[in-house]
Amino acid sequence: MLTQNLGYPRIGSHRELKKICENYWAGKTGYKNVLQVGKNIRHENWKLQQEAGVDIIPSNDFSFYDHVLDHSLTFGAIPKRYNEVILKKGNSELDLYFAMARGYQKDGLDVVAMEMTKWFDTNYHYIVPEFYKDQPFKLFSTKIIDEFYEAKQLGIITKPVLIGPISYLLLGKEKEAGFEKIDLIKNLLPVYLDILTRLVSLDVEYVQFDEPFLTLDLSEKEQKAYEYAYKEIKKAFPKLKIVLATYFEGLDNNLDLVTSLPMKVLHIDLVRAEVQLAEVLRRLNEKTILSLGLVDGRNIWKNDYDHSLSLINHALQKLGEDRVWIAPSCSLIHCPVDLENETDDKHLSPEIKQWLAYARQKVAEVVTLKKLITNESPASTTQKLEENKKALSNRKTSNLIHNPIVKERVANLDDSDAERLSPFSLRKVKQQSLNLPRFATTTIGSFPQTTEVRSWRAKFKNGTYSQKEYDTLIAEETAKAVKWQEDIDLDVLVHGEFERNDMVEYFGEQLDGFAFSKNGWVQSYGSRCVKPPIIYGDVSRPHPMTVKWTAYAQSLTSKYMKGMLTGPVTILQWSFVRNDQPRSLTCTQIALAIRDEVSDLEKAGIKIIQIDEPAIREGLPLRKAEWQHYLNWAVKAFRISASSVKDETQIHTHMCYSEFNDIIQNIADMDADVITIETSRSQMELLDAFANFQYPNEIGPGVYDIHSPRVPKREEMVHLLKKAKAVIPSDQLWVNPDCGLKTRGWDETKKALIEMVEAAKEMRKTEEVLVTEPEIN
Repeated sequence: MLTQNLGYPRIGSHRELKKICENYWAGKTGYKNVLQVGKNIRHENWKLQQEAGVDIIPSNDFSFYDHVLDHSLTFGAIPKRYNEVILKKGNSELDLYFAMARGYQKDGLDVVAMEMTKWFDTNYHYIVPEFYKDQPFKLFSTKIIDEFYEAKQLGIITKPVLIGPISYLLLGKEKEAGFEKIDLIKNLLPVYLDILTRLVSLDVEYVQFDEPFLTLDLSEKEQKAYEYAYKEIKKAFPKLKIVLATYFEGLDNNLDLVTSLPMKVLHIDLVRAEVQLAEVLRRLNEKTILSLGLVDGRNIWKNDYDHSLSLINHALQKLGEDRVWIAPSCSLIHCPVDLENETDDKHLSPEIKQWLAYARQKVAEVVTLKKLITNESPASTTQKLEENKKALSNRKTSNLIHNPIVKERVANLDDSDAERLSPFSLRKVKQQSLNLPRFATTTIGSFPQTTEVRSWRAKFKNGTYSQKEYDTLIAEETAKAVKWQEDIDLDVLVHGEFERNDMVEYFGEQLDGFAFSKNGWVQSYGSRCVKPPIIYGDVSRPHPMTVKWTAYAQSLTSKYMKGMLTGPVTILQWSFVRNDQPRSLTCTQIALAIRDEVSDLEKAGIKIIQIDEPAIREGLPLRKAEWQHYLNWAVKAFRISASSVKDETQIHTHMCYSEFNDIIQNIADMDADVITIETSRSQMELLDAFANFQYPNEIGPGVYDIHSPRVPKREEMVHLLKKAKAVIPSDQLWVNPDCGLKTRGWDETKKALIEMVEAAKEMRKTEEVLVTEPEIN
């Protein structure tokens, strides 16, 4: 029996990767320093897993920005617009790579970034591959080979990790008509064979192919592509030990396909889909090893050893020790790095901490499960089993978990609690009293969190600043932001959120039932890391959370100040959620807390309230058959949070990086008065779903990409607005960036928003011409 890991966090135990990359982008450090920090992280990760006792350790799970982008560079899937970046003197492969991820705006070049979207139903973002008809592929980057050799030099024979060829193609997007991306498999596969040839020459034993699409609904053409690709790989490398990794869902109707593929090891996710084990055991090829994904790679709760051991024993009875491996459910990139970094009891109480396991602890759990089942080191492993039982028992009986008042409130909900007073058609008439112009301008909520602002928060938290000193600084920064928005003539203002650390963390810190780590950082995209809250118990709001600063900002201006809240589904999705009750129930508890906040904002005179739900699509189950159940409770939770207000109060929501076509009716069912969405990287393509559906409410299609540091020109935004106007009536359109501006610098933010306001004014002039132009008989 062996243990394996599918992937380890690449940010470093103290976010070293974030710091070095951001310094490099800012011109504060050199190329060689970036490479060295990456090397240090890889070595630390490999040695840590080796010392923990993991038998099969992954390589090529490290990335400077995104592992899907790594593959695009490896396969030479580099859009032509980056040719000038490649040719620019002094640019390295890393500069090209970052240009693809972030855009490039210097040395006289202005190149937009590649599109970004969510990695399945996680909060991790990947860079979407771009595909063209008859596209050629070639080995451009040798990263995967280099890193295997690098580990070998340390005396560690790793298992290189590749996104499987079919999943890689399915992750991408066709950028022109006339072909299907899966048709490119015959062009792509030779590059895989080239990589494998080089790895085999270095004495590779196992290669992991990640094929998460095997847990989704596949077309007949996609199924045949799987058969073709793996048959060709096996024919070229008959002795290669292929680890086929599936995760995030069960194999279900793809099980026959999967068991027919030539492989040495099949990995399945038994955390998300335990029910599949019996059927997989029944139908598995008699020579195939089964890797059991038992330790949760997407949450932070300790493994239940007794339960995992029962699943292992079930597999052993059918397969025997030689054909069973033990592993996490998926890559551990979705988990914080090391619980030992949580040394501050103020952030994480010892009682809650004893229930948790981060990536390093999960690696140890995998090894411990093997020792328990094989009776290796019986004294120490028996002690670990007893400690595990004690911690789990403590969690079940803890007084921290249950709140009878919250439970009663949820039980007393009825359908009217999820309904606005009037339908949108009537609300829109009443909301005309807001007297907003066509192409009304606003932002999504946050303004740049400068080093200075973050230092104030740090000094307040460590006691250097008093509450009064901190509030004075935040008030001054808020006042400056309000005045600046007035100066550039934005229509609907925001207070800037300078008092907030993160759009979920800020609310969780003020809600009962949430705990917070100090160092539980998880990569969201690139250098962007978040610390997801830990929902351990029943959720309630003990006091108002945003009214103070929103009302203060409103007092500074005669323009409308938008109240900014994070929605219940997003708070749920972007947290580590308790696993002892249905997620739908936890979401409803959060919705009631947000509902209370919405009511208090309205009472404080706030006429426009935004409840952000960027994660609503990300929460969709991977199998379509399960969508409706999720959408029913998710949409209802949003409506509960938003439905306590008068018709005159305008409710906004925001969503980003989502394909809306297949859930557009559910988006409409949310019944927000205004929805703002990401459309700039897709050049307004995402707006087609709203146009084809004839979406009745108002829409703010993002007119520039905030995830890239480049400043768009006014003409670009006018062009996008004209594209939007071609499919959406102008009286439904708002003008805004595609997301919050927290991660951007003030210089680029100011320039971009000035251009955005002028673009909106240009569009209004066009409307005025159309209105006043005389008829021609």
